[in-house]
Amino acid sequence: MGGQVMIALMRKELTDIGIKELRTANEVDDAFKNMQGTALIVVNSVCGCAAGAARPGVAIALKNSKSPQHLYTVFAGQDQEATAQARTYFSGFTPSSPSFAILKDGSVVQMIPREEIQGHTPEQIAEKLVSAFNSFC
Repeated sequence: MGGQVMIALMRKELTDIGIKELRTANEVDDAFKNMQGTALIVVNSVCGCAAGAARPGVAIALKNSKSPQHLYTVFAGQDQEATAQARTYFSGFTPSSPSFAILKDGSVVQMIPREEIQGHTPEQIAEKLVSAFNSFC
């Protein structure tokens, strides 16, 4: 399979579970501007070792009774402008991909960086997300 086909499948893995893809800086600003409630932002990645477990982990976590009101994703290394813009909202956190940001009323309340994703199973990743969802949603 070609690289673009693989990337399309990686995007689809998240959009199929209801996560809205933000592909431009303007789309990011529109989503974040005046954000009310809770949001999950998935910084997607082609990194097989971490992202391959991150995407299924998100799918498992979203089955939890509590989950964020808003679900967004940006794709690091693919949609560079959107990813860079999203990271401006994560000030104080080192850029990492894949990663998850949990926001409440537009402010990051928890960041789960690559270091907490890589080497973990989808179920372990889901547990981290569910814990955050239960705390903030």
